[in-house]
Amino acid sequence: MRHKHHINLISDSTGETLDRLFLALKSQFLNFNYEKREYVFTRTEQQIDKIIKECENKANAIILYTVVEAKLDKYIVQECRKKNIPCFDILGNLILNFSKLIKQKPAHIPSAQHVLDDEYYDKIEALQFSISHDDGMKIEDVENADIVLLGVSRTSKTPTSIYLANKGYKTLNIPLVGAQKIPDILKEDNNNLCVIGLVVEADRLSDIRKNRLEIMREANIPNYSDLDFIKKEIEESKKLFKKYEWPVIDVTRKSVEETAATVIKIFDIKKKLKK
Repeated sequence: MRHKHHINLISDSTGETLDRLFLALKSQFLNFNYEKREYVFTRTEQQIDKIIKECENKANAIILYTVVEAKLDKYIVQECRKKNIPCFDILGNLILNFSKLIKQKPAHIPSAQHVLDDEYYDKIEALQFSISHDDGMKIEDVENADIVLLGVSRTSKTPTSIYLANKGYKTLNIPLVGAQKIPDILKEDNNNLCVIGLVVEADRLSDIRKNRLEIMREANIPNYSDLDFIKKEIEESKKLFKKYEWPVIDVTRKSVEETAATVIKIFDIKKKLKK
């Protein structure tokens, strides 16, 4: 049996950056047995003392931290050495080396990335737009969208739209179901909109829809999870995408983050072609 490691993530802000970095780190170790504890808005030596005391009582404790205040950073290192607890400053060396390269002193301000600037409010606007234009709603506003996603039901349109909105992209998604109409402007050769089709393998989609029906406790939706019907649905969607030369992303083995990254890449290419 492999030893369990106790991972302690210490952040002087919301912990979002550290959590994402740890997610990327742990994904490289397939048999990593761990228990995680997060400490956010940690900005005093007293808070550090309490955390380290808790770590002393755990076997195989490891501390990962993002603390921009230099004095507190040194205190963490000093106390961890005393207690023989491995600790890793995730951003410290990067900030230091980057500072040398650009010849500027870092501000050392916790939560500096969370300022309420124009970029922040642009993201809020994009999020409001994407929520109000989800699942074929308000398609008359399609010209105001940065990105338009099309696909049959359960092809990750909504989660991808929300993720893109958090990146600042106004995203409208349209399901290819029943009588749902596609705005004529999307079919025009000279339209400047970034239209992308999402597809998924039929077997996978059938499983997803069956699970959906179980969660909804609904069994009276004809053909919804029928494999032959789904194959036909997907084939029709592919024909539509090919007809209007819309780029296609197969989301079968992609996470929402990977799908969104591919969408953004297509968006950037389209943007460059406009110039």
